[in-house]
Amino acid sequence: MGKTTRVLALAAVAAAAGGVAWALRDLPAQLGAAPSGARAERMRRSPQYGEGKFRNSVPADVVPSNAMRKAFVELLTGNQPRRPAGTIPVVRPELGGRLPDDGLHVTWLGHSTALVEIEGVRVLFDPVWSDRCSPTSFFGPKRMHPVPLKIDELPRIDAIVISHDHYDHLDLASIRALLRSQQAPFLVPLGVGAHLERWGVPAERLVELDWDEDVTIKGVRLTATAARHFSGRKFTRDGTLWASWVVKGARRSVFYTGDSGYFAGYKEIGEQHGPFDLSLIQVGAYNEAWPDIHMKPEDGASAHLDVQARVLIPLHWCTFSLAMHAWSEPVERLLDEARARDITLVVPRPGDRVDIDALPAVEHWWRAIA
Repeated sequence: MGKTTRVLALAAVAAAAGGVAWALRDLPAQLGAAPSGARAERMRRSPQYGEGKFRNSVPADVVPSNAMRKAFVELLTGNQPRRPAGTIPVVRPELGGRLPDDGLHVTWLGHSTALVEIEGVRVLFDPVWSDRCSPTSFFGPKRMHPVPLKIDELPRIDAIVISHDHYDHLDLASIRALLRSQQAPFLVPLGVGAHLERWGVPAERLVELDWDEDVTIKGVRLTATAARHFSGRKFTRDGTLWASWVVKGARRSVFYTGDSGYFAGYKEIGEQHGPFDLSLIQVGAYNEAWPDIHMKPEDGASAHLDVQARVLIPLHWCTFSLAMHAWSEPVERLLDEARARDITLVVPRPGDRVDIDALPAVEHWWRAIA
């Protein structure tokens, strides 16, 4: 190898190393922070906390050991179409302007990101704008459609709500962008505030809630309620709490599952907080290997009925491939279940703004690309 060739090779190696270092520059911050001090003390007083971690009200296996081998084989050999065959239709939502004091609208922005407009108040759930739901920008599940609008194009938000700290629900870049562009408080389950504080969110914009605790913003009450899931951005689990959320105005109400396995807690939520005008239900990324912590579409239908909701909009499908089932399977199975159980279902395209008082007919837009 000549001198020039060696120099070029070394330059290429240095450039590659520099590229990797640049791509990993945010990795330490992405991992978040462990709760400490007064925050950790408050966690220890929670009824959900014991033996150094948070616990589900109904015990749940994240992935039972006897299911790991089957899931791995399915991952390698399964032939399900986990991505659409064509381009996912994305709608640019028309947001802004004065909101009706008694209205209820929902704009699905992909995966579990949804903007709820309730009685003049805007609530943004689990904002994820990054291309990957991962601690790195070059590895991990990649977005299959663009976000319908940029973060700085959002109208005024009154509350930013996080269900738990997994990467497909809590996104560093999105939190930092919202911190710059919005003045809204961040509502999070216990312990999750440690991540946001590390990312620059000031304490006065953080509201951390245990299950059954609530806060009222402009006349709308938001309550953290139970879910059956787990947490963690590193290798250890359950150092922060996970939650579903109830949003209640004077006349309108919404239930948001976050991520959860099906459990009896939904009936309790319905009895305590229902009925609801709308449920936003996780229906995707399920597998027999993890039945306790993600719902199948049929479970999602049951949860909707348990909480006594009128209209169901499915979330947690379409945007990222996080399980082995076919891309469109969640919504097809949910459609069958809705027909069988007389459930009013709306399946928006990413970016569709749904008026709960003027529901659109279900258009099977996904079938042309499935």
